[in-house]
Amino acid sequence: MSNARTFRQLHDNSIPLRLPNVWDAGSARLVEALGASAIATTSAGFAWALGYSDGRLLPFDEAVACVRRIVRVLNVPLSVDIENGYSDDPETVADHVMQLVDLGIAGINIEDGPDPSSLLASKIAAIRDALAKSGSDLFVNARSDVFLASLAEKSKQAEESIARGKLYASAGADGLFLPALVQPSDIETIAGATRLPLNVMAVPGLADAATLGKLGVRRLSAGSGISQVVLGKAKALAQDFLNDGRSETLASNSLPYSEIQNLFAGLTKR
Repeated sequence: MSNARTFRQLHDNSIPLRLPNVWDAGSARLVEALGASAIATTSAGFAWALGYSDGRLLPFDEAVACVRRIVRVLNVPLSVDIENGYSDDPETVADHVMQLVDLGIAGINIEDGPDPSSLLASKIAAIRDALAKSGSDLFVNARSDVFLASLAEKSKQAEESIARGKLYASAGADGLFLPALVQPSDIETIAGATRLPLNVMAVPGLADAATLGKLGVRRLSAGSGISQVVLGKAKALAQDFLNDGRSETLASNSLPYSEIQNLFAGLTKR
């Protein structure tokens, strides 16, 4: 069974597929070792780890190199957040996606953001055409920022999300991702109105996974949350070390060196 098909089946569930998004090969291997059935990346975490601001500024070749390193250490399906596809041209986006497919990924997130919904639909259609021509498979998760970026009036955000979900489904999307969708009534309405598996992002105030499953959610992403917490912890530790030069805090709740080493045992030739 292909990675893409395996990944697609993971969305057929009653409790959402939980994806603690990673930002490099080390974080990916750690999450897999914790028992994750699939791995997804965070574009923000990618950008920060590689020295760029988030927001479509990461060069595509940098993203490809990072994905290659992650694929090398994983056995479970990998979904990659490609922001807007790193281009406004649908054919170029399709070419970018096929380069990632050649590395062995199982899925992508691709977003509309400030762009017209018709542009994302065209990109998805171009990706589907390229996949069909190559005989490849891929789970295409269409991310819409209707809630996150307030692309519609608050009272019309659910309606707009449903309309975009139907448009993206007709273009060939496999899933609908709506970051900042929190209210249970909106979640239930949207989940019931789209045939695509609904993906939400973990934010304060969001219900737990079991409750979300009852509302119709099929996928729950951590987004950039874990990478932000990790950077926050690193900031506190580094500041404490710079202030007082204390060693004790550097050993507090640290992952043992041997355990980290064991994560990568036997992977050097893969």
